[in-house]
Amino acid sequence: MLLKNEQKNNFIKQAGILAAAGIISRIIGLLYRSPLHGVIGSLGLGYYQSAYNYYTIILLISSYSIPAAISKVIAQKLAVKEYRNAHRIFKCALWYVLMVGGIASLFLYFCAGIFVAPEAIPVLRTFAPTIFVYGILGVLRGYFQAHGSMVQTSVSQILEQIANAVVSISAAYLLIYSVMGTMEMPAEEGARVMRATNGAIGSALGTGAGVLIALLFMLAVYLLNKGLMDRRILADEHEKEDSYGKILKAITSIVTPFILSTAVYNLSGAVNNTIYTKIFPMFRETAGVDIYSGWGVFAGQALTISNIPIAFASAMASAMIPSVAAHMAEKNVEKAKEKIGLAIKTTMLISIPCAVGVFALARPITAFLFPRNLAAEETMATYLLMALALSVVFYALSTLSSSILQGLGKVNAPIFNAGFALIGQTLLALGLLLFTNLDLYSIAIANTVYAGIMCWLNQRSVRKAVGYRQEIKQTFVIPGIAAICMGLIARVAYQALLLWSGSLVLALILSVLLGALVYFAIMLLTGGLKAEALFRKYRKK
Repeated sequence: MLLKNEQKNNFIKQAGILAAAGIISRIIGLLYRSPLHGVIGSLGLGYYQSAYNYYTIILLISSYSIPAAISKVIAQKLAVKEYRNAHRIFKCALWYVLMVGGIASLFLYFCAGIFVAPEAIPVLRTFAPTIFVYGILGVLRGYFQAHGSMVQTSVSQILEQIANAVVSISAAYLLIYSVMGTMEMPAEEGARVMRATNGAIGSALGTGAGVLIALLFMLAVYLLNKGLMDRRILADEHEKEDSYGKILKAITSIVTPFILSTAVYNLSGAVNNTIYTKIFPMFRETAGVDIYSGWGVFAGQALTISNIPIAFASAMASAMIPSVAAHMAEKNVEKAKEKIGLAIKTTMLISIPCAVGVFALARPITAFLFPRNLAAEETMATYLLMALALSVVFYALSTLSSSILQGLGKVNAPIFNAGFALIGQTLLALGLLLFTNLDLYSIAIANTVYAGIMCWLNQRSVRKAVGYRQEIKQTFVIPGIAAICMGLIARVAYQALLLWSGSLVLALILSVLLGALVYFAIMLLTGGLKAEALFRKYRKK
């Protein structure tokens, strides 16, 4: 079993496994958006994304932070070989999520009307049972992550997205056809709203189906490993056994800051949704259908694309927490600082060129992924994606640094940092929407500013916590220069290849591959990328 080799795992290797799965999952999630958009349209995506934002907030408050929090608590026990107490934490965590997840699911179902427009209420209610199921899944993922193994979580994420994609499209199609009797887009506004609502409900069913499939897989993996874990518990010679009351108190004290930090950090999406779909129409004469269609383009297309590169940072963050927490439990601050530096450099090595690539190739990317867009929607999606490009770097770094602080035990710092950044971005979004004609670009700008403030505040908190100072040249300057050169060449290559072949897909794929080769070639020539150093650190684990 994978748990037998846990001491040989390296957190960069495990982060790479989780990152690969995260990127694959997000690519699947992005690719199915194109046929889903073809089925439910921009208005349906708008209703879905509006409901999804509030579902996400309730999920964050109740269950989403469970894997990271549980992995930290259990990793601390595993570091000192207290296997019995580690397993008691696991069982107590299950009871915790059953209770909290159940309450959260009921709250979301019965209070859906508080959060969304009447058209999106049934969509939000469809999400409610998923919160309960996700809590159990989160505990199982956190348990294996604490053992230094990300493979189980990675496979479950991919299965989750595959099931999500298949069920979302199928259920949306069947619901629309059964209600409307046809898949044609009606001209009358009321019929368009009915069609979009049923399509969004089908997509929400896909989200729940994906989580359920992932849970069944994780349960199967746990049962396969149960014999090995039971033998280790029996061999545990520690006499001290933590009471369930003490464990629950420890879980609550650690999970609560994780929840608050993650919820506040991700609250900007729901806040921006409220500002644009509820507050903005009060001051501008804009039809509700147009508002939600525009939000579907922003959140369902541009924001979804920009979130793909952040998967690597999210994976690195998941691997960082148990690793740094274990080093801090062993009072090995220098080793923790070494891991922090390597994680940030690796994340920036990927995130910076992704941001530049998204900016340089925004139009062909949106045209390829959403071919059924109207001309105006394609133009809007393109420019919104370009406006969000810088946020890729900021979100990657702020996501990672928040987890670093949690691993260091500074769980309150990300909460205050995220709260301060949220206030700033909210005021900025309101000001730009009400006093300029930027419309949705106001939200894109505010989104980027929010992540930028988080970066600065989190880096300052890490420096205060362990005296860590980020190296600038190798981490930011050289990758930035290499990425800009890559972006220019990729853009020129795309235009030339498009003229030569007449195929958008071929031109896009070849220009991306050429850009990647140029980037890594420049990094090697300038010394920004030293593969042998990374391998050496891996061998010295």
